[in-house]
Amino acid sequence: MKKKMISLILTAALLTITAGCGNTGTQSGGQTDGAQPPAAESTTQSAADTQAEADTQDSVAQPDAQADGATQAQAEAQSEAAAGDTSGATEGEESSSNVLVAYFSWADNTVLDEDVDAVSSPSVTAPGNVQELAGWVQEETGGDLFSIRVTDPYPSDWDECLDRANEERGEDARPQLQENVENLDDYDTVFLGYPNWWYGVPMALLSFLEENDLSGKQVYLFCSHGTGGLADSVDIIEEAAPDAEISDNIFDCYEEDASSSQGEIQSWVEELGY
Repeated sequence: MKKKMISLILTAALLTITAGCGNTGTQSGGQTDGAQPPAAESTTQSAADTQAEADTQDSVAQPDAQADGATQAQAEAQSEAAAGDTSGATEGEESSSNVLVAYFSWADNTVLDEDVDAVSSPSVTAPGNVQELAGWVQEETGGDLFSIRVTDPYPSDWDECLDRANEERGEDARPQLQENVENLDDYDTVFLGYPNWWYGVPMALLSFLEENDLSGKQVYLFCSHGTGGLADSVDIIEEAAPDAEISDNIFDCYEEDASSSQGEIQSWVEELGY
């Protein structure tokens, strides 16, 4: 009887111990299984974050690349445009005008005295009357300007200038010129400007006509004058250049009106087809 009781007690104790060990193992295993998912979840999240960050970097880098491409395209377009402008400028420089605007102006043919009165003698100060008219003709035609200049300048005092001009006229003088037109054959049209001196032309203008052959060229005259108007100036020029085609469509204005005649002379040039 005692042996049975002891056996029962030992069996019960063994069962209790076995049950306890089983529960402990299960609990420990459960805790291990519960810890693994968060670790895997963390790894997955980390990988996702890395991928997201990479995607973000790609998305940021892509507009920059597009911007760089656009900038490069703009630069190429600007370069091509600049090349076109340079080509146009080169063509413009290579082209030459077939129009010559030659003129004699007192202001270009004198040395101003310190006491010269620019109010009483306005045409002696640059730009002179004819010089200003010639500049407006050049603007309208795009021609080449040529100033007829003597080697011995005229006095800047008007009365003294008239005295010398009268002496030259009486002597039928041909004042020496500083230079003549280069490549005169390149021009087929000449605008010739001058002032009326002593009811005719400055003798330097005749020097120009005799030293620069205008034969066969179309010649248009423009003149600044006093109360004498054109006087004999046109006849004198036609006699000096008999083979030039001198138009009878002539522009002239009073000397005091020259500085305000831009509109009139440029309208005249337009009427001539320029």
